[in-house]
Amino acid sequence: MNYLIGDVQGCCDALDRLLAEIGFVPSRDRLYLLGDLVNRGPRSLATLRRLSALGDAAVSLLGNHDLHLLAVAHGGRAPHRNDTLTQVLLAPDREDLIDWLRHQRMAVFEHGWLMVHAGVLPQWDVANTLQLAGEVEGVLRGPGLGEFLHVMYGNEPVRWDAGLKGARRLRLIINALTRIRFVDAGGTMDLLSKEGTDGAPPGHVAWFDAPGRRTRGTPIAFGHWSTLGLIDRADLLALDTGCVWGGRLTAARIDGRRREIFQVCCEQAQQPGT
Repeated sequence: MNYLIGDVQGCCDALDRLLAEIGFVPSRDRLYLLGDLVNRGPRSLATLRRLSALGDAAVSLLGNHDLHLLAVAHGGRAPHRNDTLTQVLLAPDREDLIDWLRHQRMAVFEHGWLMVHAGVLPQWDVANTLQLAGEVEGVLRGPGLGEFLHVMYGNEPVRWDAGLKGARRLRLIINALTRIRFVDAGGTMDLLSKEGTDGAPPGHVAWFDAPGRRTRGTPIAFGHWSTLGLIDRADLLALDTGCVWGGRLTAARIDGRRREIFQVCCEQAQQPGT
C-alpha cells in the first residue's frame, strides 16, 4: 500500500498514531511524507529518527521548515523564537540526521502522482518540475551546501524565467516548491498571503487554479497550506490539515483507483502563523 502524509511538523506522537491507524508495515507499505517534517511541534528529533530509520519504506520531501533546519544547522540563518529544533541541534546524532535530511527530495513523481511540498508554477510541466527539483537536490547534497544556505532566502525573483542562473534561479525554484500559494494570471507568485482561497490577493488565484497550468491533468499531492484544509479530488490532494495547530494529521492511500483518507487528532496547539 502507498500512503501520502501531510505536514508532521515534529508531532511524532500523532505520526505514530496515524501509522497505527493505517496498519503500516514497513516491509509491505511505502510512505510519502509531503514535507515540513519538523518544527513547531514538540518532537522534531523523534520524528527525524523515526523516519530516517524506515529506509526505503519512506520517501520524505523537503518543506520550508526542513530547509530552515538545514540553514540553522549550517549557520546560514538564526533560529526563530518559535522554533522547536533545539533537541535536534544538540542531539549526539545531529550530523547523521542533518545529512539524512539534506538527501531527501524536492519533488517526486510516482504511482501517477506528482508530489511536492507546496505546489508548482503554472509554467512548469511534470518534466520541468522534476528537472528543476533535481537542480536544488544536487546543491543540497553537494559540497557547496553551506555557502548556498547563506543566500537561499528572499522573495525575489517571483516570476519564472528559464534564463535565471545561480542563487536567484535556485531561490525561485525553492520558493515555488516549498512556499507557493497564490499566483497572478502571468504566473507571478505572491509569497506573502497565507489565507485560504477566499483570501486571495486581488488578481491572484490559488496556484492549482491558474489558467493554463501545464500540470493540469496530472494528479498532484501537496501540503504546506493548512488554511485550505483537506482537499480530496481525483486530481488534487491537499493534506496539510493543521496538525501542529491543534488540527489533524492526514494520510491518503493511493493504490490504483482506490482512495481512502485516514486522520488522527493532534494534541499540539501552537498559535496559527507562528
